[in-house]
Amino acid sequence: MIKITFPDNSVREYEAGVTGLQIAESISPRLAQDVIACGVNGETTELNRPINEDANVVLYKFDDEEGKHAFWHTSAHLMAEALQELYPGTQFGIGPAIENGFYYDVMMPEGVKLNETEFPKIEKKMQELVQRKEALVREDISKADALKFFGDRGQTYKNELIAELEDGHITTYTQGNYTDLCRGPHLMSTAPIKAVKVLSVAAAYWRGDEKRPMMTRVYGISFPKKKMLDEYLEKLEEAKKRDHRKIGKEMELFFFSDRVGKGLPMWLPKGTALRIRLQDFLRKIQKRYGYQEVMTPHIGGKSLYVTSGHYAHYGKDSFQPIHTPEEDEEYMLKPMNCPHHCEIYASQPRSYKDLPLRIAEFGTVYRYEQSGELHGLTRVRSFTQDDAHIFCTPEQVKGEFLRVMDIIGIIFKALDFKNFEAQISLRDPNDKEKYIGSDEVWAEAENAIIEACAEKGLPARKELGEAAFYGPKLDFMVKDAIGRRWQLGTIQVDYNLPERFKLEYTGADNDKHRPVMIHRAPFGSMERFCAVLIEHTAGHFPLWLTPDQVVVLPISEKFNDYAEKVNKYLNDNDVRSTVDDRNEKIGRKIRDNELKRIPYMLVVGEKEAAEGTVSVRKQGQGDQGSMKFEDFATKINEEVREMTENF
Repeated sequence: MIKITFPDNSVREYEAGVTGLQIAESISPRLAQDVIACGVNGETTELNRPINEDANVVLYKFDDEEGKHAFWHTSAHLMAEALQELYPGTQFGIGPAIENGFYYDVMMPEGVKLNETEFPKIEKKMQELVQRKEALVREDISKADALKFFGDRGQTYKNELIAELEDGHITTYTQGNYTDLCRGPHLMSTAPIKAVKVLSVAAAYWRGDEKRPMMTRVYGISFPKKKMLDEYLEKLEEAKKRDHRKIGKEMELFFFSDRVGKGLPMWLPKGTALRIRLQDFLRKIQKRYGYQEVMTPHIGGKSLYVTSGHYAHYGKDSFQPIHTPEEDEEYMLKPMNCPHHCEIYASQPRSYKDLPLRIAEFGTVYRYEQSGELHGLTRVRSFTQDDAHIFCTPEQVKGEFLRVMDIIGIIFKALDFKNFEAQISLRDPNDKEKYIGSDEVWAEAENAIIEACAEKGLPARKELGEAAFYGPKLDFMVKDAIGRRWQLGTIQVDYNLPERFKLEYTGADNDKHRPVMIHRAPFGSMERFCAVLIEHTAGHFPLWLTPDQVVVLPISEKFNDYAEKVNKYLNDNDVRSTVDDRNEKIGRKIRDNELKRIPYMLVVGEKEAAEGTVSVRKQGQGDQGSMKFEDFATKINEEVREMTENF
């Protein structure tokens, strides 16, 4: 007999070889209908895999992330099976589950080009295959057999992947006539997949390398119920309306220029005003929490990033070094601000009495993202981080970490991000080569984060392999107004960069000690944060933040002078106002400014000019009546004061 421990700490005994499905059936027939995957000692596996030792077991439904992953991973194989039947000769790359759905990178046969007209055909074939209720059969296979199997079928991309694997670590999954190189996990069969949709196609270089062949990436989504697919597609339509690229253009916030370069955003006056106001908001909070602001160059010597480890870990994702022949030196556009801040710390002797030292910078960094991965403001090659680094003693780490958590809480509350969760991103113990530093300092850093979350009472999900190369971190995952999840704020504990830069402070014992470094970015990057904020609010920013709070609309050019008088008074009294004096009908002006999401419109004509009033319209709510423009200015300032008094 073996003992199975469940998440509620209850324990049951089962015969060795029991499966997750049998466990579910022993608990409840209803549960057995809903579960789709099984977690055994922290590793997700299929429901039909035998359990032969005492284990901690979790049963996953579709609502669980692990359940979705298995469901969508199987759906990727189902789509590949459909493509194989419809387009013989298709070569397959990789087909993972992603946050929302799945994709498969494929090389289509010569003369075949996938586009939207093919999507219904692929979906129909997938539905036909689902009716067969094909079981997914896992098989361990030798490297030689795997190379022969996929080689015989002309699957050169699969063989490239196999060449990097070792015997004892190669498995395949087969359903029907389709076999894939894969380590799983999957559903037991394709039967639970009741609704599918092919969403889009995109170009993708094989293995993300611009020097390799260009493949076709086919995206899809699937669900166990058609109603769930319908709801998801409705959400997609809403997401299109909220697309920050579309709204950014309508509100005149930013744009991109091919001449300037791909992935290099240009901020227009209104967008710049939005960014500056966000930065000033954070500056106010930082000052209260004892931060000092610094500025560092946009470039640095290559040796700086070699010392920090960024060149080894981010070199291929950075812009290539700039060589100066006269001085025989190499410089790089900085991919990170932290090495510069380490040099600021090292610029003078430090005592324990100087710590914690909190330095902050809105520092612009540069990464050479692949052109196919660029997307609006969310994936760019130039972005500004609201970076700060806290240098402290080991005893101060938890307290400083808690203070940063407080700052992030203030920001999320002010910007109405009510729905968020935390993720503790840890090192993958099975892949230590990706990271720098000893096991001891990693354990110390990880424990500091876990203890801080416990002290705050903040539930936090642990994720292996998501740490930065120099230390673990706490990532804040925010859900926006339509339920999409975004990673925004982050806090990282780092014992390694102070060691690499030989940073020191003199302790109370008069000996030299190594400080600990906390990396912190509540927004993450200004570009990405603005994109998320635009989509979360659909461009309807809080009144205290929005670039223009008011637009004055004269009904004809005869009242332009009065409109300017109102506008000047408002601006002189801390209300951000502008005038739309175009030679257009008032209805057109109202429609155009609704599109710009300006919170208040003040219509002025003969009556208003004679009485010193304005006719007030509120965004999305229409006519609000008339009032003296002086009273209106007071009203706006009072609204802003009520919004901002707590931060």
